[in-house]
Amino acid sequence: MGDGLEAAARQLEASGRYRVLRRLDLTACLAERDDSPTRLGMFLDIESTGLDPLTCEAIELAIVPFEYRLDGEIVAVHPPFHQLKEPSTPISDEITRITGITNAMVAGHCIDPVAVARFIESAAIVVAHNAAFDRPIAERITPAFIAKPWACTVSDVDWRSEGFEGRRLGELLAAFGLFFDAHRASDDCEAGIALLTQILPRSGRCVLETVLAAARKACWRIFAVEAPYDAREILRQRGYRWNATAEFGPRSWWIDLERMRVEPELQFLEDKIFQRPLDLPMQEITAYDRYSMRTTQTYR
Repeated sequence: MGDGLEAAARQLEASGRYRVLRRLDLTACLAERDDSPTRLGMFLDIESTGLDPLTCEAIELAIVPFEYRLDGEIVAVHPPFHQLKEPSTPISDEITRITGITNAMVAGHCIDPVAVARFIESAAIVVAHNAAFDRPIAERITPAFIAKPWACTVSDVDWRSEGFEGRRLGELLAAFGLFFDAHRASDDCEAGIALLTQILPRSGRCVLETVLAAARKACWRIFAVEAPYDAREILRQRGYRWNATAEFGPRSWWIDLERMRVEPELQFLEDKIFQRPLDLPMQEITAYDRYSMRTTQTYR
């Protein structure tokens, strides 16, 4: 029966009139193990009570370990860590609709920070799809996440230059011909690992290879303190974001750039935005603090 369905799918695709999505089979995405050394990555997903990572509470945490070679090929996936947590206020109907998690499911449950810290102890890197959301919540669960380098399958791949329109996990996998049951944390982790195994259509690189390369690069965070109000649209279009959180840094527009782009950007800010010499606060950012809402308060 399976062979017949696959033959029918291929026939539909060959017609040029149809695109066929196949249910995700993570084992089929893995490379064969050889004698090459491997490292242990952890794909993490958190379901929460809201959309603000600074105020919402985790209601589900899943972490799926995976072994990868230094070339980015994933060769094994290991049993997951999974726990639910009853929040301090009831889960809203909207969050239940999105996540499928009800108040009855989380009643009496909690996430054990000691168990989480023990589970991630051997991780060489933690990966999430939208790490800017997951990492601040994870660090509140246990400070063990602070000591780990993080990477993001949303931001560490230039999806637009690879020909992708959206960056949602389901949309990206659909572009590779796959679908999965979304929004429970464990399912999202497995889908994220499957995404890491895919080959990007234009660069020809494995997604994990690209993500690891981005994670290994330091960048500089520029805070455009006291930028003129009427420059906000120009800054937004250049990729700046507004920060209103004192723990993160100065209340201002900010951007992360590769080192080679820093001097030209400072010149642009002097010439076009501030129209005066500048001495703006900047931080060097690595995978150990990228996507966190913490700041080292070390500016240059």
